[in-house]
Amino acid sequence: MADFTHFNDQGRAKMVDVGGKPISQRVAVAAGRVLVNEHTFALIQSGGMKKGDVLTVAQIAGVMGAKRTPDIIPMCHPILMDGINLELSLDEHRSSVEIKATVSCDGRTGVEMEALTAVSTAALTVYDMCKAVQKDMTITDIRLLSKTGGIHGDYKREDESWRIQQQ
Repeated sequence: MADFTHFNDQGRAKMVDVGGKPISQRVAVAAGRVLVNEHTFALIQSGGMKKGDVLTVAQIAGVMGAKRTPDIIPMCHPILMDGINLELSLDEHRSSVEIKATVSCDGRTGVEMEALTAVSTAALTVYDMCKAVQKDMTITDIRLLSKTGGIHGDYKREDESWRIQQQ
Protein backbone atom coordinates (compact mmCIF):
# COMPACT_ATOMS: atom_id res chain seq x y z
CA MET A 1 0.00 0.00 0.00
CA ALA A 2 3.02 2.31 0.28
CA ASP A 3 2.70 3.16 -3.43
CA PHE A 4 -0.87 4.36 -3.04
CA THR A 5 -1.08 7.87 -1.64
CA HIS A 6 -4.77 7.77 -0.78
CA PHE A 7 -4.67 4.69 1.49
CA ASN A 8 -3.51 4.46 5.10
CA ASP A 9 -1.50 1.59 6.64
CA GLN A 10 -4.69 -0.42 7.12
CA GLY A 11 -5.65 -0.05 3.44
CA ARG A 12 -8.44 2.42 4.17
CA ALA A 13 -9.04 5.58 2.17
CA LYS A 14 -7.50 8.80 3.42
CA MET A 15 -7.07 12.32 2.18
CA VAL A 16 -3.43 13.11 1.42
CA ASP A 17 -1.79 15.64 3.73
CA VAL A 18 -0.60 18.48 1.49
CA GLY A 19 0.40 20.73 4.41
CA GLY A 20 4.12 20.32 3.77
CA LYS A 21 3.96 21.08 0.05
CA PRO A 22 5.05 24.53 -1.14
CA ILE A 23 2.43 26.99 -2.31
CA SER A 24 2.64 27.64 -6.05
CA GLN A 25 0.57 29.25 -8.78
CA ARG A 26 -1.57 26.53 -10.36
CA VAL A 27 -3.68 26.69 -13.50
CA ALA A 28 -5.63 23.89 -15.16
CA VAL A 29 -7.50 23.98 -18.47
CA ALA A 30 -10.06 21.33 -19.41
CA ALA A 31 -12.45 20.96 -22.33
CA GLY A 32 -15.36 18.89 -23.57
CA ARG A 33 -18.27 18.99 -25.97
CA VAL A 34 -21.91 18.14 -26.34
CA LEU A 35 -22.95 16.81 -29.75
CA VAL A 36 -26.49 17.76 -30.75
CA ASN A 37 -28.62 17.45 -33.87
CA GLU A 38 -29.19 20.34 -36.27
CA HIS A 39 -32.61 21.22 -34.81
CA THR A 40 -31.26 21.41 -31.25
CA PHE A 41 -28.23 23.38 -32.45
CA ALA A 42 -30.52 25.93 -34.14
CA LEU A 43 -32.60 26.31 -30.97
CA ILE A 44 -29.51 26.85 -28.83
CA GLN A 45 -28.12 29.33 -31.36
CA SER A 46 -31.34 31.32 -31.59
CA GLY A 47 -32.12 31.28 -27.87
CA GLY A 48 -35.26 29.29 -28.55
CA MET A 49 -35.02 26.66 -25.80
CA LYS A 50 -37.98 26.82 -23.43
CA LYS A 51 -35.72 26.58 -20.36
CA GLY A 52 -33.82 29.70 -21.39
CA ASP A 53 -30.36 30.71 -22.60
CA VAL A 54 -28.52 27.38 -22.70
CA LEU A 55 -24.98 28.75 -22.91
CA THR A 56 -25.39 31.28 -20.09
CA VAL A 57 -27.02 28.81 -17.73
CA ALA A 58 -24.38 26.15 -18.52
CA GLN A 59 -21.61 28.69 -17.94
CA ILE A 60 -22.96 29.57 -14.49
CA ALA A 61 -23.48 25.87 -13.69
CA GLY A 62 -19.87 25.14 -14.63
CA VAL A 63 -18.61 27.78 -12.21
CA MET A 64 -20.84 26.34 -9.49
CA GLY A 65 -19.61 22.82 -10.28
CA ALA A 66 -15.96 23.83 -9.92
CA LYS A 67 -16.73 25.38 -6.54
CA ARG A 68 -18.45 22.18 -5.34
CA THR A 69 -15.78 19.71 -6.55
CA PRO A 70 -14.67 18.54 -3.08
CA ASP A 71 -18.31 17.82 -2.23
CA ILE A 72 -18.63 15.25 -5.04
CA ILE A 73 -15.08 13.91 -5.58
CA PRO A 74 -14.19 12.18 -2.28
CA MET A 75 -10.43 12.82 -2.06
CA CYS A 76 -10.35 16.38 -3.41
CA HIS A 77 -9.21 19.06 -1.02
CA PRO A 78 -11.35 22.16 -0.57
CA ILE A 79 -9.24 24.92 -2.08
CA LEU A 80 -9.49 28.66 -2.43
CA MET A 81 -9.70 29.23 -6.17
CA ASP A 82 -8.50 32.55 -7.54
CA GLY A 83 -10.49 32.31 -10.77
CA ILE A 84 -12.86 30.13 -12.76
CA ASN A 85 -13.45 30.99 -16.40
CA LEU A 86 -15.82 29.01 -18.61
CA GLU A 87 -16.01 29.57 -22.34
CA LEU A 88 -18.89 28.02 -24.26
CA SER A 89 -19.12 28.27 -28.00
CA LEU A 90 -21.08 26.71 -30.83
CA ASP A 91 -19.35 24.71 -33.55
CA GLU A 92 -21.69 24.55 -36.53
CA HIS A 93 -19.48 22.09 -38.43
CA ARG A 94 -19.66 19.55 -35.57
CA SER A 95 -23.14 20.59 -34.45
CA SER A 96 -21.77 20.87 -30.95
CA VAL A 97 -21.45 23.00 -27.88
CA GLU A 98 -17.73 23.39 -27.11
CA ILE A 99 -16.83 23.92 -23.46
CA LYS A 100 -13.51 25.09 -22.02
CA ALA A 101 -12.77 25.78 -18.36
CA THR A 102 -9.73 27.49 -16.86
CA VAL A 103 -9.27 27.34 -13.10
CA SER A 104 -6.47 28.96 -11.10
CA CYS A 105 -5.25 29.18 -7.53
CA ASP A 106 -2.21 29.79 -5.37
CA GLY A 107 -2.11 26.61 -3.36
CA ARG A 108 -0.58 23.31 -2.33
CA THR A 109 -2.68 21.11 -4.58
CA GLY A 110 -3.77 21.34 -8.19
CA VAL A 111 -7.02 22.47 -9.78
CA GLU A 112 -7.32 19.79 -12.48
CA MET A 113 -10.37 18.21 -10.89
CA GLU A 114 -12.06 21.58 -10.53
CA ALA A 115 -11.54 22.33 -14.23
CA LEU A 116 -12.79 18.88 -15.26
CA THR A 117 -15.80 19.17 -12.94
CA ALA A 118 -16.61 22.61 -14.37
CA VAL A 119 -16.64 21.18 -17.91
CA SER A 120 -18.67 18.14 -16.85
CA THR A 121 -21.24 20.22 -14.99
CA ALA A 122 -21.60 22.63 -17.90
CA ALA A 123 -22.05 19.69 -20.32
CA LEU A 124 -24.67 18.07 -18.09
CA THR A 125 -26.48 21.39 -17.90
CA VAL A 126 -26.55 21.69 -21.70
CA TYR A 127 -28.09 18.21 -21.76
CA ASP A 128 -30.65 19.14 -19.12
CA MET A 129 -31.59 22.37 -20.89
CA CYS A 130 -32.12 20.56 -24.22
CA LYS A 131 -33.45 17.11 -23.24
CA ALA A 132 -37.08 18.02 -23.95
CA VAL A 133 -36.10 18.51 -27.60
CA GLN A 134 -33.45 15.79 -28.00
CA LYS A 135 -32.67 12.77 -25.85
CA ASP A 136 -29.77 11.31 -27.86
CA MET A 137 -27.23 14.08 -27.32
CA THR A 138 -23.69 12.89 -26.63
CA ILE A 139 -21.38 14.34 -24.00
CA THR A 140 -17.86 13.59 -25.20
CA ASP A 141 -14.16 14.38 -25.17
CA ILE A 142 -13.94 15.66 -21.60
CA ARG A 143 -10.21 15.98 -21.06
CA LEU A 144 -7.46 17.92 -19.35
CA LEU A 145 -5.69 20.19 -21.85
CA SER A 146 -3.00 21.58 -19.59
CA LYS A 147 -1.89 22.23 -16.06
CA THR A 148 0.87 24.27 -14.50
CA GLY A 149 2.44 24.39 -11.06
CA GLY A 150 3.17 21.86 -8.37
CA ILE A 151 5.97 19.37 -7.81
CA HIS A 152 4.97 17.23 -10.80
CA GLY A 153 5.53 20.15 -13.16
CA ASP A 154 3.62 21.32 -16.17
CA TYR A 155 1.52 19.22 -18.52
CA LYS A 156 0.23 20.05 -21.99
CA ARG A 157 -1.91 17.63 -23.95
CA GLU A 158 -0.18 16.79 -27.20
CA ASP A 159 -2.78 14.63 -28.97
CA GLU A 160 -5.44 17.20 -29.86
CA SER A 161 -4.80 16.93 -33.60
CA TRP A 162 -5.92 13.29 -33.92
CA ARG A 163 -9.23 14.09 -32.24
CA ILE A 164 -10.02 16.80 -34.79
CA GLN A 165 -9.12 14.48 -37.67
CA GLN A 166 -11.46 11.78 -36.33
CA GLN A 167 -14.47 14.09 -36.36
